[in-house]
Amino acid sequence: MRNAARRGLAVGFFDGVHLGHRAILEGASAALTFANHPLSTVAPERAPRLIMSAEDRVAAMRGCGVGKVTVLDFTRELAGMSAEDFARTYLSDLAEDRVVRCGDNWRFGRGGAGDASLLESMGFTVEVVPYATYDGGRISSTRVRAAIESGDVEAANAMLGREWSVRGRTFRGKGVGAELGYPTVNLRLHGVGLDLLRGVYAVAVDGSRAIANYGVAPTFGDRAWADPALELHFTDPMPESALRDELSVSFRRFVRPERKFSSKEELAAQIRADLASVRA
Repeated sequence: MRNAARRGLAVGFFDGVHLGHRAILEGASAALTFANHPLSTVAPERAPRLIMSAEDRVAAMRGCGVGKVTVLDFTRELAGMSAEDFARTYLSDLAEDRVVRCGDNWRFGRGGAGDASLLESMGFTVEVVPYATYDGGRISSTRVRAAIESGDVEAANAMLGREWSVRGRTFRGKGVGAELGYPTVNLRLHGVGLDLLRGVYAVAVDGSRAIANYGVAPTFGDRAWADPALELHFTDPMPESALRDELSVSFRRFVRPERKFSSKEELAAQIRADLASVRA
């Protein structure tokens, strides 16, 4: 039996699945999105760095209660399709009762020629959902990306309506953290397209608090990481999930930028200060 409170097809790219996206998705019974950002095909030099992978984006969309999510590859052929043909080929079959839900800036078809007015002229009912706001401005994926990349995780979380999270695979480290008295779980992140600011963050894994350094550990010279890694030290008891090969880490706030210390002792003293900040 269909949920009477939901109807129609939510359309959009939905990178981040922020509060504005959720307002669109939470009223829909189905959704249509793309595996890759349209600009990655039509203007690769302008394609944005993405907040989340396609897999995580679809999972978050389903988490909004959408029963079916259709994912299309945005190809050159699709980019060249007229707005009318796109609507007839995809929206007519997917939109329950020919109802489409979108934001007020959604465009489709060749050159972005299609909009709500065109769909209405083709017999669709279009529900244009008002945009969500934060701190006096419109919430957008662009704002969320900028907040994360500048270290303003708290603003990003407020716009997302949840804690921004990343996934990574664990790997064996060099044992330096244990030598300092602060053993770590080390992760190589994947599915993250953003230029994450290097530094120390307050994070959580399955609700257990941790402090995390994202960077190359420059204090250790030749023993520094070749590529940035996320090193977690738990302030709460380590959850059993931390023993898995892959972890999901939720970011709560930025603590300080990564820096090179003159000695291990100076680094250990800073870690103690960081931990006190996170526990406060």
